[in-house]
Amino acid sequence: MAVSKTPRQDMPEQAPLERIHNFNEVPHGYSPETAILEANRCLQCKAAPCRKGCPVEVRIPEFLKLIATEKFAEAARLIKSTNSLPAICGRVCPQESQCEKFCVMGKISQPVAVGRLERFAADWERNNKLIEIPKLATPTGKRIAVVGSGPAGLTIAGDMAILGHKVTIFEGLHKPGGVCVYGIPEFRLPKAIVGAEVDYLRAMGVEVIPNMIIGKTMTVDDLFDEEGFDSVFVGTGAGLPTFMGIPGENYNGVYSANEYLTRVNLMKAYLFPEYETPVKRGKRVAVFGGGNVAMDSVRTSLRLGADKGMIIYRRSKSEIPARQEEIHHAEQEGVDFMLLNNPIRILGNSQNWVEGVECMKMELGEPDASGRRRPMPIAGSEFVVPCDVVVVAIGNGPNPLVPATTPGMEVNRHGNITADLATGRTTKRGVYAGGDIVTGAATVIAAMGAGKAAGKDMHQFLMGGSW
Repeated sequence: MAVSKTPRQDMPEQAPLERIHNFNEVPHGYSPETAILEANRCLQCKAAPCRKGCPVEVRIPEFLKLIATEKFAEAARLIKSTNSLPAICGRVCPQESQCEKFCVMGKISQPVAVGRLERFAADWERNNKLIEIPKLATPTGKRIAVVGSGPAGLTIAGDMAILGHKVTIFEGLHKPGGVCVYGIPEFRLPKAIVGAEVDYLRAMGVEVIPNMIIGKTMTVDDLFDEEGFDSVFVGTGAGLPTFMGIPGENYNGVYSANEYLTRVNLMKAYLFPEYETPVKRGKRVAVFGGGNVAMDSVRTSLRLGADKGMIIYRRSKSEIPARQEEIHHAEQEGVDFMLLNNPIRILGNSQNWVEGVECMKMELGEPDASGRRRPMPIAGSEFVVPCDVVVVAIGNGPNPLVPATTPGMEVNRHGNITADLATGRTTKRGVYAGGDIVTGAATVIAAMGAGKAAGKDMHQFLMGGSW
């Protein structure tokens, strides 16, 4: 097998000092010429170890070969035979810890940029208006309700529509897309991209009903008994904010990351007063946490006009769970990483607005259950960080509405729905669940993998299989 000497191709992107003043997407994507160069780096391994790292089983070497031979639309269609959301995955999936982690080229130099090429193929097909709707199976007469339009829900909806089932998605918010529209900022995932992926499902016959909160407007049992659905998939995600439980979290100017990003992303607060949703535009913004949501929040604060955006994280840089690309972009944009520091109190003024955060310095001790070294407080090291907005981005809990209103559906001690990870089956007959509502907050592609697995089992069940 011939090894390419071509280096991994970078994506052009907005300059840091330019992009912090707008919400436009940061990377511009590959040109056709660059995509061909990058795709030709693939060794076309017969064993295709890269596929081991893909939760939705994309045929990676095959689609790369199609790009290398300038068959861009064919590459996109091949990807979509197992992944109905390639333009999203190509932008936000952690390929470096999944497919690219197993790439043989990565042992020689750098792995093939699978994610960037997936994005290229999907964008090229869409921009050139060459999207084709796949052939649908003969209608089965079975009706499926999908609760939640995040990555898990969109994936099972597409898969089941292809198999001939009638699918209806119920979304609590006014726009479908789940975390892809309310959580991930425009500069990382343009909402037009999400809208195009949803439109693709609609063209396959999937019905999308927004502003319908299952667990409030109607229950899962109502979907069976009153609406006549044959099976239900629950993909309501992890949208319950988590706070630290420290003094001062009730001050004005303290946001959960969920509220902060939802106001800005979905409800267009950055365009206030054109859109009526306000958001506090802080000059010194402190974000608690080190995951991708924390990076999204602090980078958003800069685009809202902050003079200083700070990440306050209790571990060191090597333990930060965010993607390396997101950390790199945040550093380029001037984010101040205040590492080995833990917030212990939020300070406020006489009008109850945030004016600072008291922190304690930390040092790393022995590894904890996560395998990372446990942060230990250093006595007497307290200090105050002046700020006027705080965003708490330390994780989310499962959305409790559906489990709380569905008799017979078991949850674990964290409130996550109990479901078989291989099949998506819950403890309630005919009801499946997958994504963050089952596993806790994870990745877009992991949720899609759960939706795909549940779809396979649901189809067998609907076609006469036992429960």
